[in-house]
This record gives sequence, C-alpha cells and structure tokens, in this order.
Amino acid sequence: MDENSWPESGDFVVCTVKNVTDFGAYTTLEEFDGKEGFIHISEIKAGWVKYVRDHIREGQKVVCKVLNVDSSRRHIDLSLKDVNEHQKRAKIQDWKNEQKAFKWLQFVSEETNTSKDEMDDVKTDLVDNFGSLYSAFEEAAMNSEDAFREIKMKKKLVTSIVKVAQNNIKLPYVDIAGFIDLNCYLSDGIDIIKQALDAGNMFDEEGVRIDITYMGAPRYRIKVIAPDYKKAELVLKKAANAAVDTIEKLGGKGEFHRHNDTVKA
Repeated sequence: MDENSWPESGDFVVCTVKNVTDFGAYTTLEEFDGKEGFIHISEIKAGWVKYVRDHIREGQKVVCKVLNVDSSRRHIDLSLKDVNEHQKRAKIQDWKNEQKAFKWLQFVSEETNTSKDEMDDVKTDLVDNFGSLYSAFEEAAMNSEDAFREIKMKKKLVTSIVKVAQNNIKLPYVDIAGFIDLNCYLSDGIDIIKQALDAGNMFDEEGVRIDITYMGAPRYRIKVIAPDYKKAELVLKKAANAAVDTIEKLGGKGEFHRHNDTVKA
C-alpha cells in the first residue's frame, strides 16, 4: 500500500494490537503501511469495560471500523465494537486473499523479469480496474487473456498472470454480475451510500462470494461467485435489493441493472 494512502471513515481494516493501556489500545493498520490507530476503551465492546486487557491483547489481529482520520496529525480513531462477526470474517478473508495475490504478483515479476517500478504500475492498474489484486487474478483464472482486453499491459505480463492464476485458483461454477446505481444528495449522503453497500454485502451464503466495486458515480458493480447459477442469481437479487431498499429508506435513490458476466460449465 502507498505510504501516502489513508483509510476512509467507515472502512473496515485489519489491525495488529501494538500496545494495550488502561484507556484503550494502540494498533498498526496492516493494509496502510503500518499506520497507527487507536481504539478508545469506549469502542472496545458494547457496555462497560473495566479492564481493556480482558478483551484485547498485544499481538492480536483484529478487524476494526474506521471512525475518524486526521492525516495531518497522523491519527486514526478505530472501533472494535462496531464490527459484527460477518464483517469480521469477510474482511479477514479479503485481507488473506490480497496477501496471496501480492505473492502471486511477485511470482509474475520474477518470471517476466519486470522491474519493481513497472510492477507497482501494474498493481495500480489491476486494483483500479478490478477493485483488488485478488479479483484481478480471479478474473484471469476464469476468463484468461480476455479479462485484460480493456487494459494496456505487456503480453508477457498478461500470459504470466493468467498462468499463475489458473495454477492457484480453483474456479467456482458460475460468475454473474449486475450493477446498482446509488444516489443520495443529503448532507450525509456518502455515509448513507456506504450503509447501502454494507447491506448489499451482508449475505453470508455458504460457498458464495459477493464483491461490490465502484465503477464511477453513481454506479457500483455487484459480482456473485457461486457453485450454481440458481444460487448465484438468488444472492445477486437479494444483495441488490438490500442495497436499493436501504438507500431509499434513508432518503436516497437506487436502481438495479442485471448484467450477465460469465458462466462456467
């Protein structure tokens, strides 16, 4: 992660607890170049907390919600109590996937003899176009070179990424996608849109993965990967409806657009 990048309020982040005190815990953010965050005792858990160490310890990996970011002071306020089990599991899995994908990209760099600076540019392009490194490798495993038709990238890099992806990712049965348009012009519109996206991500179906990525205002892409088409279609509809219903209840507008992506027989 770029050392100049910072999380945004409402983001979920993976942290390592560095120091526990009587009034809270200091952490380092794994995905943001080890930047320091602080969990106040009031944000450890719901209800009264007498001893912070009864709930959190040094060296522990935790998932926190970002409450406030002050980059000028290099200060990040975090909450542990605002993260439910579903959000925790999903974030940990995404983080582990990104770690694996970063190692795969290193394999690509070594195989193609590509410089670090060029690979940094490749990494940025992949994240910008697919939402995450892992999603890029996942698309490569499913769609081979076709996944990169809209990206300007050297053929040797594309070939290597596809090979590494297909050697490391076990393909699911079906991959479908749709789009949701979310608009909210209220003063807290950004937070409302985030709540809608969280609602769309809440479905915890066994063997099903939901990825929601930003495509450009006001559009977000919902991708569902599942063992069969029927389950994928059901989860896609539920996720989209949850996001649209949430934003409309909070004063915004939402619309779902169905779009077939790729079906693997």
